[in-house]
Amino acid sequence: MPPTNPPHDCPLCPRLASFRADNRRLFPEFFNAPVPNWGDAAPRLIIVGLAPGLRGANRTGRPFTGDYAGDLLYATLEKFGLATGHYDERPDDGLALNKVLIANAVRCVPPQNKPTGPEIATCRQFLSATIETHRPEFFLVLGRIAHDSLLTTLGEKRSKYPFGHGAEHELSSGARLFDSYHCSRYNTNTGVLTEAMFEDVVGRARARCLPPSRACLAARADR
Repeated sequence: MPPTNPPHDCPLCPRLASFRADNRRLFPEFFNAPVPNWGDAAPRLIIVGLAPGLRGANRTGRPFTGDYAGDLLYATLEKFGLATGHYDERPDDGLALNKVLIANAVRCVPPQNKPTGPEIATCRQFLSATIETHRPEFFLVLGRIAHDSLLTTLGEKRSKYPFGHGAEHELSSGARLFDSYHCSRYNTNTGVLTEAMFEDVVGRARARCLPPSRACLAARADR
């Protein structure tokens, strides 16, 4: 089975490797390496993001940890019982995911947060290996690029499953895909994504992948 995560000094994407080397000089205290998958060892739901943020996951070494996107993502997962503990923007905060694994389509931070098409394609082998290893029944994608990369990884036709916030798709494999806009500060500041919109998608995914809990029922009652 191919590895589910790249090596610490992955050379596969020269532009990203060069950017990583620059950041190691500028920010020697940062993680500055491909950010590995993180979450439950036996997930039913895989959340697919785009790539690490420079001062978020690239700094801390854990997906969505250290920036606003993580604030919203982990608060929502906690609210619906998909995470236990408390998110504190650091990898040793004691947070644990419940039947959830988080993986990025691209594992290294890209310049200006924009990976190229060839970089996405090159890194897809690690997403593919992650899916083959865990064979989840459910996916939640954060943004169109993650949506498209996941469908390509799964061998699905993109035209058959158009991206749209709140869309739900039953894939040919029988797995179910939930679409959300990315939980970035830009999207929330501009009103493209509201907390209620994000909670709706996560709540529906949670209702499918886990039996109801008191925390989940309370969260749904609050919406």
